[in-house]
Amino acid sequence: MTMQLAAGVGQLPDAVRASHATYVADAQRADGGYAGRESGSDLYYTSFALRSLAISGMLHGPAAQRTADFLRNHLDQKLPVVDFIALIYSQKLLQAAAGIDVFNGQGSAWRNRVVNFLNSCRRADGGYARGPENPRSSTYQTFLTLICFELLDASPAQPEVTSCFLKSQQRDDGGFVEFSPMRRSGTNPTAAAIGGLKILGEISPDLQSNAAEFLAGMQTAEGGLRANTRIPIADLLSSFTGLFTLFELGEHQRVRLEPLARFASQLAASDGGFCAALWDTDKDVEYTFYGLGTLALLATAGHTSDFQRAS
Repeated sequence: MTMQLAAGVGQLPDAVRASHATYVADAQRADGGYAGRESGSDLYYTSFALRSLAISGMLHGPAAQRTADFLRNHLDQKLPVVDFIALIYSQKLLQAAAGIDVFNGQGSAWRNRVVNFLNSCRRADGGYARGPENPRSSTYQTFLTLICFELLDASPAQPEVTSCFLKSQQRDDGGFVEFSPMRRSGTNPTAAAIGGLKILGEISPDLQSNAAEFLAGMQTAEGGLRANTRIPIADLLSSFTGLFTLFELGEHQRVRLEPLARFASQLAASDGGFCAALWDTDKDVEYTFYGLGTLALLATAGHTSDFQRAS
């Protein structure tokens, strides 16, 4: 993902790229981490900030080293799955972009601890839950766990069973659900399921076509994609995950790209950063990654005419 988005960011107008990258860089806290709108620094938001900096070519130098120190301070903590993945993904970004190895000196003990923890979240249906005590497999958590195994150079147990679980989450409309009892598909569970099945090499032509048709149907009159059919308005998270998945499937021409470019550009703050949706009045580093990523994908498809307003 990083290389693909970096190529797109490189095609953006200089003012657009600099505005949003500078917003993220300036959001770094004194402890080296990054925060959401209300809380202090945490691993989740730090990972999104690093993604934006990495695809903008700004993940290096003293700021990167401070973030590495922030990450190291969490190595011995008991973390939820989402934070483990944020930590591992952030380490990979720092290593690739800045040559910093956060895990240096940890040996194999820390890696083995993470793998054992992830395995403790596996359920009989092949999916992964949000924690060892949670009984229900989650599509999104399964996707995150597969990413984590990949980053750790580890293999999931019985990947064919995990593939069956993910496929079972698809509904008649072509989309996927987050939990098995659910009937209404969503954009983000669909993106997660496709991402997981792509890692496992289990995407059939019919599954691909049906999922792409569902995602394209989530585009609203605003130009962006909505989370599900019960929500009438588009948001930047769903727009990015849906568009990225369509690009991964080679199906991005199913959506109207120019209206999507206008939608994303409207969510850009004049001093950098992105809001979540047209109703939102604030910005944060997570949605800035979604916004910058959306512009990058659109740029690779030749749609940059509306991007000056995004600066």
